[in-house]
Amino acid sequence: MQTNIFRVLLNSKNSYLLNNLVRYQSTVAGVPIDRSIYFLSKIDKNEPKFNKILIANRGEIACRVIKSCKAMGIKSVAVHSDVDYNSLHVKMADEAICIGPAPSIKSYLNIDAIIDAISQTKSEAVHPGYGFLSENMEFARRLAEMGVEFIGPSSKSIMAMGDKIMSKRLAKEAGVSIIPGFDGVIRDEKHCLEIANQITYPVMIKASAGGGGKGMRIAWNDKEAIEGFRLSKSEAASSFGDDRMLVEKFIDNPRHIEIQILGDKHGNIVYLNERECSIQRRNQKVIEEAPSVFIDPETRRKMGEEAIALARAVGYSSAGTCEFLVDSQRKFYFLEMNTRLQVEHPISECITGVDIVQEMIRVAKGHKLKITQNDIKINGWAIESRVYAEDPYKNFGLPSIGRLSSYKEPVRNMENVRCDSGIEEGSEISIYYDPMICKLVTYGADRQSALNTMVQALDNYVIRGVTNNIALLRDIVTEENFVKGDITTKYLQKIYPEGFKGKALSKVESNNLLAVAAVVYAKDVLRSRSFLNSSVKNKQNESFNLYIFDHNQIAHKCQISKDGDKFLVDLDDENSLTISDSFTLFDEVINVNLGDDNLTLQLISKESSGDISLQYLGTKFNLKVMNKKSYELLKYMPKKKQVDLSSVIISPMPGIVKSVSVEVGQMINEGAEICTVEAMKMQNKLVAQRTGKIKQINTKVGEQVEEGKILVELE
Repeated sequence: MQTNIFRVLLNSKNSYLLNNLVRYQSTVAGVPIDRSIYFLSKIDKNEPKFNKILIANRGEIACRVIKSCKAMGIKSVAVHSDVDYNSLHVKMADEAICIGPAPSIKSYLNIDAIIDAISQTKSEAVHPGYGFLSENMEFARRLAEMGVEFIGPSSKSIMAMGDKIMSKRLAKEAGVSIIPGFDGVIRDEKHCLEIANQITYPVMIKASAGGGGKGMRIAWNDKEAIEGFRLSKSEAASSFGDDRMLVEKFIDNPRHIEIQILGDKHGNIVYLNERECSIQRRNQKVIEEAPSVFIDPETRRKMGEEAIALARAVGYSSAGTCEFLVDSQRKFYFLEMNTRLQVEHPISECITGVDIVQEMIRVAKGHKLKITQNDIKINGWAIESRVYAEDPYKNFGLPSIGRLSSYKEPVRNMENVRCDSGIEEGSEISIYYDPMICKLVTYGADRQSALNTMVQALDNYVIRGVTNNIALLRDIVTEENFVKGDITTKYLQKIYPEGFKGKALSKVESNNLLAVAAVVYAKDVLRSRSFLNSSVKNKQNESFNLYIFDHNQIAHKCQISKDGDKFLVDLDDENSLTISDSFTLFDEVINVNLGDDNLTLQLISKESSGDISLQYLGTKFNLKVMNKKSYELLKYMPKKKQVDLSSVIISPMPGIVKSVSVEVGQMINEGAEICTVEAMKMQNKLVAQRTGKIKQINTKVGEQVEEGKILVELE
């Protein structure tokens, strides 16, 4: 158990650390990293190493870096905002220091505060993780001036490759195939329109210093170009502190495939094969895998060699990723280079045996790579699902906030599963940062093995307290086109043209769900009777006549009886099922035998009113079970009045109101912009659902609003 040895109050007058605490902590906290997969990255205890590394990041990536530091015998320092004081990365580190308030610009993007933290803790090196300052040339330069190693490429390489505009110019000079576009900075909306029309639509508008899907929009016409430029520019400023924009041709229906590279300061560079990253929403990756089903050995070699050639052109060292768009003929086009550790690096580690974080640390210390290109093979298959605190039913994922009231990762009881997370039970998901809960990785000898394990892992992943995207992930990894590998960056729009609606149950699956709900209800009643009449022996063969309303509010007649260690269920007088009595009402994950099938569900909630919520095949289903008498009285209950959603603008998520574009009394047309709400650095425009006059405005710019709040009302 971790303990704080002492706390030191900082008194520097000009420091952002004023009145914050440095917390020196023991080294025993945190779960050791499973190093069995790193057969090419053996740790040499006699090799010179850093004494102390500060991680200029938060969440899961900070935890990931700390784990490699612990394995290498290096002390770690965590930085955190005031709202992150109790975060997992803070508990895992040997030392932790507060660098400012919650907004990123005042903490994790605050270079002065982080520089002060480095000085206070006497750190010898800094690992920036991804996002935040990981591709900030000024930060890398200032560290170099201090004599502190930046665990990443040089500031020169960051400037050359991290800037999307300059990287395209250099790639072109190096003979790399690039996407047609304008290789300068877009000055304003008028300039954006001018360039977009020169290139011809569709175009991609994106931040020069961006990454991770932030500050990116696709435009198909002038109106979307103006809107996309404005929103992307604002997101870029908020996420990266750099609002320069570029415009390039958007290639429709490609695959998004990237090459992981790793280089040292002695001119040695290798590529660690490719990652398939085509499953995206809003230009952010959802599921990745390595290798790609689409890339053949020759294409892999060509892509890898081009990535290395580009890296050599700028003297690149450390880990980096060259991203490409690949068309149906396997022609690939350079998209950008991320001069940092990539979010999805674990799947490359799983199939190559290389600890990329460890190698980054070694390279920063000046060591040569011990691996050569001949050492890099493809060992099996790995898949990563990004588990987010998001509502997948809203535009494939709008942020959710809350406290994790229950949290159990499937790595506890499953093999070939890796969970890279930065949270624990009791953690708070706030509006200030990326809503990622975990990178869930499964691996196996082949793709189908990895997929099968992923399905089981998602079914056994317990997350309570925040809305999450497990339902979408579970549906994708079992969907026919994905299983066949028939995917592009348009996958989600193609498979779910009306948006994600949850798992569409077959008749058999629906009956299974209803039967389990009936068993839950019956077990609850039997338990209550046993408790209230403890001196009376319960009749084990007692039966119940019930009605169950399914998730579509359709009533089903049900008769259920207890028979020894099983329940007999009859649905609608035509379907008879036998279910094992193999779980308790306290189990969050329930495994039952239904005939010859083994089912895994999650019992989300049950109420005395008969409301039962079950997670089945990834999707949460709300059902209602009642006895026959209650069902007969139901017709006398008044119906709930429905809200006219066309007359109100409701916040679809918790966030901060960034703009209000209307006034009371103003006439607006259908589709007109009403306001913009920002959450976790993503801006979402809310529009009118009909033509009308603004009756009332219930919010203002800068206000923090909850999901479901009525922001604006129409007459």
